[in-house]
Amino acid sequence: MALRDARGDKEMTDVRDWIAFWDYPHSIYVNARHFDVHYRDVADGICRLLPREGLRVLDYGCGEALHADRVAAKAGKLYLCESAGNVRQHLAQRFAGISNIAIVAPEDVAAMADGALDMVVANSVVQYLSSDELDRFLALMRRLIAPGGSLIVADVIPPDASPVGDALALLRYAARHGFFLAAIAGLVRTVFSDYRALRARLGVACYNEAEFMARLAAAGFTPQRLADNLEHNPTRMSFRGQ
Repeated sequence: MALRDARGDKEMTDVRDWIAFWDYPHSIYVNARHFDVHYRDVADGICRLLPREGLRVLDYGCGEALHADRVAAKAGKLYLCESAGNVRQHLAQRFAGISNIAIVAPEDVAAMADGALDMVVANSVVQYLSSDELDRFLALMRRLIAPGGSLIVADVIPPDASPVGDALALLRYAARHGFFLAAIAGLVRTVFSDYRALRARLGVACYNEAEFMARLAAAGFTPQRLADNLEHNPTRMSFRGQ
């Protein structure tokens, strides 16, 4: 099945895991407008969460991060970490002229020194991790974040989330930002997409508020649920681990 997005019309078949899915054009973003406003809003949300300027910030699982320059303008150093190699190439090309942005792979993050970071953001990441992978991720972040720093985990899916709720959240977001008709068409495409098939086969991790707060606490963080989700979907949750 061919998947397309704002990056081009390359076709992808036989997707076997999440990294392969994100590494090639897909139909998650319904058009170029959606692609742009999504990453702009995420970048602005990260900026609002920064307690001060000049921090060492890691955006873990950053995706295309179209507007990471907005975060870099407030950070001392911004690391953009992405597992998908093709996406890392796009990031390196896009931000080649910004000296305080570094493009890194997960293995580069794992090799960082203790206390190398002041703030880590993992947006729309934990749903694609197994329970053991989440434990390892939290342990690594606990090692890397300096005293007084924080971990932001966003877009956590609760167990009672429904596809209907997700669709309505997207349609409301699309209506606010001028791509409503494209969103309707995109929802239809999603029914037949590799994303739906992959999600059905691999599943996604879901946590209620108490469960995720407990996971953060067990990893050595002081947990807090944030009032608003970093992403557009208000039925999902964002947390801070201090």
